[in-house]
Amino acid sequence: MSPDLGWNEQSGLERLCGRTDEGGIVPAPPFPGLERIDAKFFGNAFEPHRHDTYAIGVTLHGVQTFRYRGEVRNSLPGQVIVLHPDEMHDGGAATDAGLHYRILYLEPALLRRSLAASCAPLPFVRDPVVTDRRLRETLLPCLSDIEGELDELAVVQLVTELADGLSRHADGPAPSRITLDVPRLEMARDYLEANLDRVVRSDALEGVTGLDRFSLARQFRAFFGTSPHRYLLMRRLARATALIQAGENLADIAARTGFADQSHLNRQFKKAFGVTPGRWGALTRARRQSPARAGAAFPPFFEKPRRPDSLLSRNSGRKTAAHSCWNCSSGDVTPR
Repeated sequence: MSPDLGWNEQSGLERLCGRTDEGGIVPAPPFPGLERIDAKFFGNAFEPHRHDTYAIGVTLHGVQTFRYRGEVRNSLPGQVIVLHPDEMHDGGAATDAGLHYRILYLEPALLRRSLAASCAPLPFVRDPVVTDRRLRETLLPCLSDIEGELDELAVVQLVTELADGLSRHADGPAPSRITLDVPRLEMARDYLEANLDRVVRSDALEGVTGLDRFSLARQFRAFFGTSPHRYLLMRRLARATALIQAGENLADIAARTGFADQSHLNRQFKKAFGVTPGRWGALTRARRQSPARAGAAFPPFFEKPRRPDSLLSRNSGRKTAAHSCWNCSSGDVTPR
């Protein structure tokens, strides 16, 4: 039997990996400094060659074999491949079952900008085959929908997390301490809240906060627990749920909450909450109309938020987030 990702281990990316007897490459829509492809091959696919970019991908089906830095390496489904710029390699399928993988090609300049604040060198991962669920999940947003356009804010977060992920596996110094500029982070949050109905770009956030986009991405996640892109998305979805409950038309809701169209709203809503907006609307209407459940303000798939004072009473010995230090994967974090 050919190796494949087990269904019990599958996440968004792997569920797309249906087997096929057809080989070939599907290129994704281009984005400056970043290319993506979906590739399926049988036998030897590529003769020795080199890229001027990082090549970072995930093997989805079969065994990917390649010669790299004088050794033959094999990547199994679920493993991440990291090939460095200007390193000679070939590639192909190690078995008759063929090979399926998705990969992105990242210009070193993007990674360099993300690492500028720490003055760290470009990460060199000595082992090109990495077993790291976190790193694999970092790749999911841009590789799961290979035919979709990339959002600029999402790419900034992707590059930031890739820089951190590659640095974890690289030969080099320990991560540096991060200082949080809380007032500027709150300015970024307020700007996102005020622009839920329009496209928000990284240069706008840079102008508002005075922080470069990669420093902002790291600090924002450390302070708010999520990326600027994700924060904006979830605020839009929160507004959408309120408008759905008010009986608004879904196409109008999509336009009023910053989504490209109703289909875009549907995809993001289902990805976040597990149901479509239409289904959510039907469930909330059913709850309002049911005397037995009239007091239930939240549908079953939402957890009612706890009051802040109840959280503080449980954790009375802990400091509040605004005055605490965090330990996260990128190093110690201290608010200003």
